[in-house]
Amino acid sequence: MIPFIDLKSQHLSIKTEVDQAIRSVIESSSFLRGEHVESFEANFAKMLGVNNCISCGNGTDALYIAMKALGVGSGDEVITTAHSWISTSETITQTGAKVVFCDTNKDDFLLNVSKLSELITRKTKGIIPVHLYGQSVDMDQLMEIAKAHNLWVLEDCAQAHFATYKGKTVGTIGDAATFSFYPGKNLGAMGDAGCIVTNREDVAKFSKLFARHGGKGEHIIEGINSRMDGIQAAVLNVKLKHIDKWTEMRRSVAQKYDQSLAGLKFLSTPIENAFNKHVYHLYVIRTDKRDELREYLSNNGIATGINYPKALPFYQAYEYLKHVPDDFPNAFKNQSEILSFPIYPEIPEEHIDYVCEKIRSFS
Repeated sequence: MIPFIDLKSQHLSIKTEVDQAIRSVIESSSFLRGEHVESFEANFAKMLGVNNCISCGNGTDALYIAMKALGVGSGDEVITTAHSWISTSETITQTGAKVVFCDTNKDDFLLNVSKLSELITRKTKGIIPVHLYGQSVDMDQLMEIAKAHNLWVLEDCAQAHFATYKGKTVGTIGDAATFSFYPGKNLGAMGDAGCIVTNREDVAKFSKLFARHGGKGEHIIEGINSRMDGIQAAVLNVKLKHIDKWTEMRRSVAQKYDQSLAGLKFLSTPIENAFNKHVYHLYVIRTDKRDELREYLSNNGIATGINYPKALPFYQAYEYLKHVPDDFPNAFKNQSEILSFPIYPEIPEEHIDYVCEKIRSFS
């Protein structure tokens, strides 16, 4: 069986470092906050090139906290992509605002920036672009639209750690950004963890307060409890030293897929836009024979994924918005055609060769 992802392989490659880091947390009893968390916040901010990193419990919390820091509330509207994981949209609703979905591009699955202007109303407060699958949305055009309408921009970078747009690292372009460190992410912890990054001091100050019960011991405001624990921070500090190497390994795997699958008429391989450095959290193809191909690969011992099987507006949770397929033609079409192939930095070359061989023999 060729797995979709193999987290154990990565752990074994850095086991000694991780074991030492975890031992240090236990010996110092710095299980919540403390030196390891503070060190990670400083290290991650420095690598990204931002002034502030506010750690929290997970990437979903990070989105909610950041929006609260940006002043989102009842009666507001926030625009985001129609095809992604639900964290982005559900947290908009949790703030009391209304989620407004925007269609995606057909070929790269990213938010269709050219559709934004027609969705903006007097109630719109901000835009959340999702750098889906590992590459950046067209941020120049998006930021120009946001500036023209006095909107904030919150980048969702959960799948795009250290991806770049025109030489700028994602997460450094908008007003703030959020990251998930879920174990399967390019930079993954050994449990849940997330963070907010920003150069806006007002956003940083509020986020710190809100995520820590409104200020531990002071309670300046009512907040929530969302903390990164010391073990996750220690593990992430170890992994930060390797992330650049792992990114290049992912890109190499994607290149091998691209080369081997080029010219196949029944599928389209991922597009890396000219202004992007794609970090390939996922390698997602399109084919109108998706279900048949997936079953064929499964029968040959190859695990695949569908990220994501439904565009968000078509889930039961959003029936109240009364959307129809014509509202999001690209997202609706792609939901039945996308398929994710196995990709992780340590995937053996013979596994890539086998996957490609079976794909080429599919008919």
